[in-house]
Amino acid sequence: MVKIKRALVSVSDKTGITELGQGLSRHGVELLSTGGTSKALKQAGLTLKDVSEVTGFPEMMDGRVKTLHPKVHGGLLALRDNPDHIRQLQEQGITPIDMVVVNLYPFAQTVAKPEVKLEEAIENIDIGGPSMIRSGAKNYRSVAVVVNPARYQDILEEMDQHQGQISEATLQALAVEAFDHTAEYDAGIHRYLASKLAAGDALTFPETIRFTFHKQQALRYGENPHQQAAFYRQAQTAGNGDEASVTTAKQLHGKELSFNNLIDIHAALEPVKEFSAPAACVIKHTNPCGMAMGQDITEAYAKAYEADPLSAFGGIVGLNRPCTKAIAEKMKDVFLECVIAPGFEPEALELLKAKKNIRLMKTGPLAPAQGGDQAWPGMDLKRVAGGLLLQERDFGQVTEQGLKIVSKRKPTKAELADLLFAWRVCKHVKSNAILLAKDGVTVGVGPGQTNRIGAAEIALRMAGDKTKGAVLASDAFFPFRDGIDLTAKAGITAVIQPGGSVNDEQVIAAADENNIAMVFTGLRHFKH
Repeated sequence: MVKIKRALVSVSDKTGITELGQGLSRHGVELLSTGGTSKALKQAGLTLKDVSEVTGFPEMMDGRVKTLHPKVHGGLLALRDNPDHIRQLQEQGITPIDMVVVNLYPFAQTVAKPEVKLEEAIENIDIGGPSMIRSGAKNYRSVAVVVNPARYQDILEEMDQHQGQISEATLQALAVEAFDHTAEYDAGIHRYLASKLAAGDALTFPETIRFTFHKQQALRYGENPHQQAAFYRQAQTAGNGDEASVTTAKQLHGKELSFNNLIDIHAALEPVKEFSAPAACVIKHTNPCGMAMGQDITEAYAKAYEADPLSAFGGIVGLNRPCTKAIAEKMKDVFLECVIAPGFEPEALELLKAKKNIRLMKTGPLAPAQGGDQAWPGMDLKRVAGGLLLQERDFGQVTEQGLKIVSKRKPTKAELADLLFAWRVCKHVKSNAILLAKDGVTVGVGPGQTNRIGAAEIALRMAGDKTKGAVLASDAFFPFRDGIDLTAKAGITAVIQPGGSVNDEQVIAAADENNIAMVFTGLRHFKH
């Protein structure tokens, strides 16, 4: 146990600081402080010393220098069980400091402002604060380092229970939290400066990358019951706090989310964010088994579900409009794991809450993500053993004007609308991917196959008679004409694909021979 006799308090976020100061004073703790913190504590009627009284130096250079002094750091770093350290403290007239309460200049909040200047950001790089935190945390057996205002009440309660003392376990936990705090702070500075001062590809892909994620919740297990797991949320930095996502969604009802639920909910939400028109998606094992647009969201859901009701059993539903009462009534007798939507009509929520286990997730308004800054909301991370792959997220899309018609027959207006719909959805299907669509509804999906013919065969089998008059999207080029010949026999009338194969001429010839309209996007959508 460490008796707290002297505390240095210097905070940017002053939440709860007067209550902490009052609690420490109640235990007879001598308070030292600086600048605005000193003023706030004095206004609360507390007695304290300014750090400048202790160091013998005034705050200098617009506050850039105020705690960088041996009488501060010596008081924090001296080992209390080292006679030589204690002798040197006495010789230099330094009194030990048993607690440092510090939180840092709001760098992340500053650089999150849209028009922040580099000079303003630089001035919000804290120097003295991290130095004191690190000094105190290095000497955690003797110094309590408090960086989180949420800790104040617990610390005061512990001191109340132990006559002004703090336990070794608490000191250790505070030290870990302190180094975590400074590590996150420094990582944020590095990200920002790398984005502003680095050159060329370093703006996007710097030599070193650091991410900070905070534990959002423990999970019962991972993909399988024998795997432990937890869910982490990326620390909010400039540009990454606005996108509606599975991470920012609020759970309104249902069982605890599982590892697989979270992955599938993400997979259900991202496709519907592609569309401004009402759109619904049903996901199984991260692949769309049914997706549709509609005149309204109720129609879109009904079409998406009916696209493959067998696969929809136990599925995840994503909506880009609030869930209606009519949708909830359709869901009432269907086994679904989760529904994620911008919101839920009160009657819909009441109906769905009657289903005990279904998870209901509210995102708030949706808007497609458009990338971001060096905090990398616009980046996609994939882990491999011993390494990390970093790439831009796939925001690539094509418009009608960007398509290249390569066949003799041009697509009809209806075919063209279906081709563009199918292309947007196919982007969210695991490679190799073939997707069939008609009238703004998927009719067959062939995901994740080791060859494109296999993917086409699955999509055709899933579609059955619905293939007649449907269009086909392929996430990558057809290497041979066999895929076109196969789907033509089933009644496919139009194809959208990237093009770029050495056998493009043969593939186009197959389309022409079968009176199929074919368009090239010049853009591939592999999803591994």
